[in-house]
Amino acid sequence: MHGRLILYSGPMSLSLLCLSSTCGTTGRWECEQDACLMESDMINGINRGNYGWRASNYSQLYGMTLDEGIKYRLGTQRPSKTIMNMNEMQNEQLPQYFNSTEKWPGKIHEPLDQGNCAASWAFSTAAVASDRISIQSMGHMTPQLSPQNLISCDTRNQGGCAGGRIDGAWWYLRRRGVVTEDCYPYLPPQQTPAEASRCMMQSRSIGRGKRQATQRCPNSHNYHNDIYQSTPPYRLSTNEKEIMKEIKENGPVQAIMEVHEDFFVYKSGIYKHTDVSFTKPPQYRKHGTHSVRITGWGEEKNYDGTARKYWIAANSWGKNWGENGFFRIARGENECEIEAFVIGVWGRITMEDMHKHPHHHRRRHI
Repeated sequence: MHGRLILYSGPMSLSLLCLSSTCGTTGRWECEQDACLMESDMINGINRGNYGWRASNYSQLYGMTLDEGIKYRLGTQRPSKTIMNMNEMQNEQLPQYFNSTEKWPGKIHEPLDQGNCAASWAFSTAAVASDRISIQSMGHMTPQLSPQNLISCDTRNQGGCAGGRIDGAWWYLRRRGVVTEDCYPYLPPQQTPAEASRCMMQSRSIGRGKRQATQRCPNSHNYHNDIYQSTPPYRLSTNEKEIMKEIKENGPVQAIMEVHEDFFVYKSGIYKHTDVSFTKPPQYRKHGTHSVRITGWGEEKNYDGTARKYWIAANSWGKNWGENGFFRIARGENECEIEAFVIGVWGRITMEDMHKHPHHHRRRHI
């Protein structure tokens, strides 16, 4: 007989356990000893403490274990040693606050939702390339590039919804190119028939490194199957000023970060990994690798007058997570390793492209 056990009363606490219990032969509840993604103890501990950010319960994450959250909601593998050894590019006055959405209105794209598909490698790559192409073309081209195109077609040493590497994604964007989200829409794995997950977009070379689609859009209502490409990505210095300068001059960047158990419940404020689960058993303290898009920075004053510096970053968990799909995270101290591996890129854009795209694809921008 199956049941749903919501609350487990421990010696000192009332803790939310997972909703996947069975009622044993003795008539007593037997619960799986997994940590929940939405732990009420952790949420209350964060909100009672003076951590500088607020936590919340998210209905779309309810009922998932922490292991499932790390398995299905992240999905970027750590770069290989050779990629980590990419050269870092090597002091002007920088403002206290900067947000790409304000400098480049209509050219910075809204956060998408990867659902339970561990493909942040594809979502963060497509998002940064979309913003950079829009900025670089001065708004002549404002494509929201298709993560699904990468998930289904960039299969060389990549795991699709089981995780992948950003260096592989950038290789594909440079050598093969991708179409827009409108042309090749994202389908979460649970809504995708097996045949739909195969690659439905190929391209061929038309000279000078440019490519052209050889198939129609999977979305039959869209006829714009233009292929967008990038140049090779470049790694930034781990110095916060260098990262800030790059964002201010050229647009959002891609960053890899370690996601801990408390990040899933982030609601608002300046995130720092907390110690609320430190006294709990190991299954409550886990982390995985994720990739996100950094779009700006700022600082807030503490009561004592000291500054709390932060990055503004876009996640890919939908707009009802965090601060409208974005989050702020401590800046200048490599919080969750967010400053350890940061990537910039250029779109491959010619004057011919500029004339060919008289301001179309205007949807889903901030």
